Amino acid sequence: MGKFRDSAANDEVETSIDISPLMDCVFILLIFFIVTTTFVEETGVEVDKPQAASAARLEKTSILIAITDKGAVVYGGRDVGVGGVQAIVKRLIAKEDLPVIIQADASSQSGLLVRVIDEAKLAGATKVSVATRKAAG
Repeated sequence: MGKFRDSAANDEVETSIDISPLMDCVFILLIFFIVTTTFVEETGVEVDKPQAASAARLEKTSILIAITDKGAVVYGGRDVGVGGVQAIVKRLIAKEDLPVIIQADASSQSGLLVRVIDEAKLAGATKVSVATRKAAG
């Protein structure tokens, strides 16, 4: 009787779930969402845009330049001045022909706006727009 042992009592069955394929799927989804996400670039300052009845949506990928009510010309949260606009636009449109959108404050000087538009055109920008908000009504 000692020679025969119950085989079911001695064989312990270990069951475990292999989660490595699950982790692979999670990382692939993470990479997919990171690559396909479009990041909206902001100017870094708050601008009170003027109203216009002809306001329309523009492309998301564009060069955004802001003009504050104090007369500062801002790109990427940094005051670049009117003289820095041409260098920035020239550098950015060298890679891809992007439209330039100028977000001028409603109380900024129109002469400064014209100078910024002129600097962008001199840099080679083919499409320069002024950002407005849709008029109510």
